[in-house]
Amino acid sequence: MSSGPPLLDLSWKEDWAAARQHHLDWWRRAGLVLWITAPRAQPAMEVPPPPAASLEQRWYDPAWRLRQQEYSMSRCYYGGDSFPLFSTVSAAGDLGPYLGCPLRLSAETVWCDPCIPDPPERYPPIGLDRRTWAWRQHLAMIEMAVRASGGRWLVMMPDLVENVDILAAMRGPQALMVDLADRPEWVASKVAEINVAYFEAFSVFAALVRDGYGGNSFCFNIWGPGRTAKVQCDACAMFGPATFRRVVAPALTEQCAWLDYSLYHLDGEDCLPNLDELLAIEPLDAIEWTPRRLAVGDSGGHPRHWELYRRILAAGKSVQAIGVRFEEVLPLLDACGGKGMFIVTSAPTEADARRLSERVASYR
Repeated sequence: MSSGPPLLDLSWKEDWAAARQHHLDWWRRAGLVLWITAPRAQPAMEVPPPPAASLEQRWYDPAWRLRQQEYSMSRCYYGGDSFPLFSTVSAAGDLGPYLGCPLRLSAETVWCDPCIPDPPERYPPIGLDRRTWAWRQHLAMIEMAVRASGGRWLVMMPDLVENVDILAAMRGPQALMVDLADRPEWVASKVAEINVAYFEAFSVFAALVRDGYGGNSFCFNIWGPGRTAKVQCDACAMFGPATFRRVVAPALTEQCAWLDYSLYHLDGEDCLPNLDELLAIEPLDAIEWTPRRLAVGDSGGHPRHWELYRRILAAGKSVQAIGVRFEEVLPLLDACGGKGMFIVTSAPTEADARRLSERVASYR
């Protein structure tokens, strides 16, 4: 692929150097990231809106995604430490279809249907299949987005997902819960195979999107000057610390040690019983919190979540608080301090975003 030299600066983010340093300070639990966006007062450039699309185009067509993302980013003001980021995410676990899961497209997301039947022991070893349609579409999407950037945006990798979550997609969540009781050794061996496939897929995509600082961006708006990713195990909402320690932690620890910068996506109150196990994973750098009711009115900045953030910070991990309302940013910083906090919010106007960014500067 001919895409020119790796990006050092972003023309749609004039203060990228300062923002980049703030991201690095946050990973080190020594600084604050404020991700604040707003509608631009004037578009960065005149870009026609994308045409109507089929579900297949919306989720996987490189040309349509380029039109849609360019249009959206040109109309977004990236305040604070936010930056233009081209999303390549398609499925709820983009690694799943690379490993054999059939796809089921909907207006809201792309589901990965199970592919491992009973008895699961007869299923061949799990490995990355570069012949799959989803893999080839994502490669083409990334290559097109990198070529078209022209220094305007960074390109994130697909949301690979890993560990027990991908095995749950391949096997089916209910079947996997039975497997954890009936064939725990089989589960552990499959999770280890998924890790190998994850590292292989990550390395291919990272080589394509790597910037001039040797790093990459990932979903949840993270960037680091090295191998950077969000990791997760949403399936741990269905089991407790003993199973997490035995099945999830070994592969997760291996991932975090292999990555240079890792953020764990803690998805809802049902996952909280496993928080101590997470905090014990030494190479894990940061934890993001998604309240269960975020989609129906809760917010990441509500005082009910402050103690959780303080607990994570006290354990030596950085925190990402998402879905924080504009008016909650300063109270959250007053409650938790600025060091190690990554706050994701939006403002009604570009002027509002600028004013809040200036006020937050005193917390750095």
